[in-house]
Amino acid sequence: MNILLLGSGGREHALAWKLSESHLLTTLFIAPGNAGTSKVGINLPIQATDFPGIRLAVLEHHIDMVVVGPEDPLVNGIHDFFLADPDIRHVSVIGPVREGAMLEGSKDFAKQFMNRYGIPTARHKTFEKASLSEGINFLNSLKPPYVLKADGLAAGKGVIICKTLNEAVNELTVMLQHSKFGTASQKVVIEEFLSGIELSVFILTDGKNYVTLPEAKDYKKIGEGDTGPNTGGMGSVSPVKFADNHFMEKVTQRIILPTMKGLIAEGIEYKGFIFFGLIKVDEDPYVIEYNCRLGDPETESVIPRLRNDLVALFKAVDEQSLQNDTISLDPRYATSVMLVSKGYPDAYDKGKVIAGEEDVRGSMVFHAGTGIHAETGEVITNGGRVMAVTSLGDTMEQALEKSYNNIAKLSFEGKCFRSDIGFDL
Repeated sequence: MNILLLGSGGREHALAWKLSESHLLTTLFIAPGNAGTSKVGINLPIQATDFPGIRLAVLEHHIDMVVVGPEDPLVNGIHDFFLADPDIRHVSVIGPVREGAMLEGSKDFAKQFMNRYGIPTARHKTFEKASLSEGINFLNSLKPPYVLKADGLAAGKGVIICKTLNEAVNELTVMLQHSKFGTASQKVVIEEFLSGIELSVFILTDGKNYVTLPEAKDYKKIGEGDTGPNTGGMGSVSPVKFADNHFMEKVTQRIILPTMKGLIAEGIEYKGFIFFGLIKVDEDPYVIEYNCRLGDPETESVIPRLRNDLVALFKAVDEQSLQNDTISLDPRYATSVMLVSKGYPDAYDKGKVIAGEEDVRGSMVFHAGTGIHAETGEVITNGGRVMAVTSLGDTMEQALEKSYNNIAKLSFEGKCFRSDIGFDL
């Protein structure tokens, strides 16, 4: 089977690494990939949102299955694009159709969906430019802090938590009247702040059946102790100690099953991953957000614990036969620590030479923002989040010790990382 994986981050390197282990795989292509994916497959210089370019690659390389890593192509309808083209409609696509991807593509759509199926989430309302004054009134009905979310995709930066009412009113005004996040903030969801501890839960579904993958906890803030601005993620841990069987049964009954019921009831074809961004408030789970793909850097901790053949699972998704599959897991802890470029998540330099990967022992290095220098062939930085170092251990502490020991062997100018991943567990 020839497979094309779309994306270029750490999530995609982890998926590529896992796919490459399958005896069902003939050739793996990654578009556009990174320096790490080039070691387990063939990179193609095509962006994940270049649908015509992807179509040509699928025909040229006789692709049997397309696995979609990031959210942008899904929200923009890549699955629908395949279904509408008689030359490629036979190709399996792992990822929902556009309507299903709107669970991530529109915060308002997701909240309305949760309301319809009684899925627990924070109290909320959606506002547009014309209803700004009503939005301000709603803010007045809430207690600080205040949560404002741009309705559309905003590269992970569309959620703002304001400590004071004045700050919240100002942010709401800038988002709606001055398009702070462009078209993504034409609508803004204001919601009640929930106090608790967050985690990520993932399922893989064929549209009728599903399997639950390992849960994980990620660390979004740039600074130690969860301080500073949000990033795409500075590290992750799986399993999550507080997500015991009793809590996960609540997640299944109150969140996963109603979500599946809703998708089926509304006739939404959903073949792929659903990422439930959850918060545990006291002993109960609430949905913060849906994502229509795996998380990053959670994937770098989740996938190494998966013992199943990932290609076989994806084939079951395509054939709607997931009811025959049981997930097999490595019981050990997996910890991933992200190395980032100095200045991230704001301005940062690229093109810094990365050294020391050949000295890493007992850990996996998943590339994210990396490239290969055109002249020297050296691996260089090409993004804010550069690479994740993932380790397995009998305890979280053992796994983290391995990761940090190997991080010391990796070097590039401006290397930064958090030394406290897992501090709250």
